[in-house]
Amino acid sequence: MKKLLLASAAIALGATGAYADDVKMGVLLGFTGPLESLAPPMAQGAEMAIKEVSDSGKLLGGDTVTAVRGDSTCVDAAAATAAGETLVTTDKVAGIMGAMCSGATTAVLQNVAMPNGVVMISPSATSPALSTLEDDGLFFRTAPSDARQGEVMADEILEKGIKNVAVTYTNNDYGKGLADSFEKAYKAKGGSVTISAAHEDGKGDYSAEVASLASAGGDALVIVGYIDQGGSGILRGALDTGAFETFVFPDGMVSQTLEDNFGSEINGSFGQLPDSAGDGMKTYLGMAEKAGFDGSSAYSGGAYDAAALMLLAMQAADSTDPKVYKDKVMEVANGPGEKIYPGELGKALDLIKEGKPVDYEGATAVNLIGNGEAAGTFREIAIKDDKIETVKYR
Repeated sequence: MKKLLLASAAIALGATGAYADDVKMGVLLGFTGPLESLAPPMAQGAEMAIKEVSDSGKLLGGDTVTAVRGDSTCVDAAAATAAGETLVTTDKVAGIMGAMCSGATTAVLQNVAMPNGVVMISPSATSPALSTLEDDGLFFRTAPSDARQGEVMADEILEKGIKNVAVTYTNNDYGKGLADSFEKAYKAKGGSVTISAAHEDGKGDYSAEVASLASAGGDALVIVGYIDQGGSGILRGALDTGAFETFVFPDGMVSQTLEDNFGSEINGSFGQLPDSAGDGMKTYLGMAEKAGFDGSSAYSGGAYDAAALMLLAMQAADSTDPKVYKDKVMEVANGPGEKIYPGELGKALDLIKEGKPVDYEGATAVNLIGNGEAAGTFREIAIKDDKIETVKYR
């Protein structure tokens, strides 16, 4: 009788969620390094989705979810790998939201995620090389490839009547990948690149690089760099010497830091970053404002979506094992089914539990194609009256 009572009690406790697990999710971003100003809003976006799911009490058997941060540094592959190893082997995360930059993402994917069978969804790794990299079905991204950004940037520049530009790029996977895709698209559409030259991050003086760019000339300077590192150094040098008056800023340069440090000096310049308009983004921005952070910062909405996708895939697979739920990510992202927006993750968990399909739209109008990457839209920005303003979406 005693054994029967104990068994009955155990069943009752299980039914009320007393034996629910705490699922750990890694948030692996460049909290230090050349994009450290972008990392906090991205982390806060992901952690907002994690909290939303955890507070709902509807994940699997009432599991809670806890975010565990790791610092990829963005550009140090060894540091990124070590941080990923800690998340997987020590913290026992069930998935990694990240990494942030393309080189760090590649290192963690090949050295940590694949050997351990862990899902990664990056909100911001945009290198075209990731589209064809072997990943065992474990890697996804909510940001579109820079193959697409290069085309968008070429169109923007030509529409403004700028027929020749100089290009400088940070010397890594992200910089070279975007510079190459842009140059190819720009030339195909009739533009001319006077010079395409790499720069190294971490230098105190960029006068030599700026001199080479100025010597080649161009009606604008495209800076494929990092706002917290070499990109700012090149921009400052070009402004101080008067080498260029108009600048084009891809995603790695677009942040509040750009506006704060250069606003009045770069009026008339422009650029773009992956982003989307619509009800999903509007809702997300309101949620972020209420939570006390800037949801419009680059890739913040994509980070919310990356975390949400993993958690909804777990529910769809009825498992927190990444080797199992990896096969549900595309299904949850693309439907068909009821569309799900920010703030509706509890509703999505209920629908999935009931066996009903969902189509996760999220903040960034998620639509995964090909090898698990986003089709993507871009927000064109311009600097007017010392401020970054949204022009339109492409």
